[in-house]
Parts: sequence; C-alpha cells; structure tokens
Amino acid sequence: MSQFDNKVKWCLNKAKKEIEQGKKHRGLLKINPDIEEAKKHLKKAEHNYKAVLFFEKTGFSDWSVSAGFYTIYHCFLGIIKKIGYESQNQECTIALIEQLKNQNKIDLSKDIVESLKTIEPEEQHKDNVITIRENFQY
Repeated sequence: MSQFDNKVKWCLNKAKKEIEQGKKHRGLLKINPDIEEAKKHLKKAEHNYKAVLFFEKTGFSDWSVSAGFYTIYHCFLGIIKKIGYESQNQECTIALIEQLKNQNKIDLSKDIVESLKTIEPEEQHKDNVITIRENFQY
C-alpha cells in the first residue's frame, strides 16, 4: 500500500469516527458523485484566479500567491466531488488527488499536485505554492 493509500485510508477513518461522535468531520467522506457541487468549486476556482490576476496587477503579489493556492485547491475539490468524495482537510484532499492520479483515474500534471503538497524539511528550497505563500506572509 502506498503512502497516499495509507493517508487516504486514515482520512476516511478519521471522518467516520468524527461523524460517529456527532462531530463535523475533518477528513474524507465517500459520497455520491455531485456534478453540481463540483461545478461550484470550479466557479470558485475561476473567481480565485481572477483575484490572482487582480492582486498581481495592483501590486499585492502576497495576496496573489494565496489566491493561487486556493485556485488550485478548489479545482482539486471539484475533481473529488465529481468522483464522489467530500473533504474537510487540505492534506486529505491532496493525498486523494495523488492516489487518483497514481491509479490513473485522473490525468493531472505531477507539477500541479506537487505545488500544493506539504514540504518535507529536505525539500524546503522548492518553489511550490505553500512555500511561496508562507514566504509572502511576512
């Protein structure tokens, strides 16, 4: 079992336990595919991308980076809604996207997925959206 499979399994179990405890889940939940909700996420991604362009044009590149992160993230949420998942956790969403890519269920550039992944200490020099966003915060 790959690390992505393990993470997705953990995320599914996390959501299940939280729901059983009467809490709002903070993991992954298998649901019926929902095209309408997927479209809403893509519409939000388009909105965020317009913000990227606006912020860049008006000299607020620090906000442009955050809007870029959420542009990609909402695309990911749209993909998983279409396939039949609900996520309340960024790491779980990214792990599921990686699992789906590895299983050839989606065709997505590795660079796009890598741009949102959590950075391991030895990889902190990489220019991904998370590192750039953190660097632009201050």
